[in-house]
Amino acid sequence: MAYSVISGDIISSTSLSLEDSKLVEENLKILLQDLKTIFNAYGRIIKGDYLECVVPNASEGLQVALAVKSFVKAIPIDVKKYKKEDNRLKQFKTHGIRLAIGYGELSRYNPEQGIIDGEAIYLSGREISGESTYNKERIVIKNTMFFASKDEDLNKNFQPLLALLDVLLSKATSRQCEVLYLKLLNNQEDEIAKRLGIGQSAVNQHSTSVGWNAIDEAVNYFKMVISK
Repeated sequence: MAYSVISGDIISSTSLSLEDSKLVEENLKILLQDLKTIFNAYGRIIKGDYLECVVPNASEGLQVALAVKSFVKAIPIDVKKYKKEDNRLKQFKTHGIRLAIGYGELSRYNPEQGIIDGEAIYLSGREISGESTYNKERIVIKNTMFFASKDEDLNKNFQPLLALLDVLLSKATSRQCEVLYLKLLNNQEDEIAKRLGIGQSAVNQHSTSVGWNAIDEAVNYFKMVISK
């Protein structure tokens, strides 16, 4: 059985204050609970800023990855209290989290015991470990979303798509990311409006601005290809 396993690490997490680091970790716990409820996904947080998430229905891997990305970007951290010259915090607000979707089998998977082992998690973890910005004086981030499998055709197929989605999300505001996250969790616009305390027209406007139609098509395309 094939799974989608998502590995992710918070960008520039070491530049966050202790208070903001705790805020991120607490929010990640909320995120993982949402993903478990909606997608039956098992997730865990390692050292406060690294996330691993198993998506049993592999075709939902991109949908979950985009939900993670948009959720992290929407975490309410005020960068104005940091030094203006701190480039790392700008990178956090722009990208939020670096993610890799590993697609493949798991030799051992037991959520109750916290066991994840096998090809899929190895692939996703390997992509992330090669892209770390830890202790680097100058950060230049080109891509923050990756796909890895043993099938090179799949890799070549999905990587340009993820690169385009990456650009879309890097330009998204916190409010747009809030709306996107809730849409990716299969909420209707009227439900999102009530939850965020804004008008449905505002929800629609944010959806349009963030490129929801293109994102939705990409998610459905991923589902179609993986389901085959």
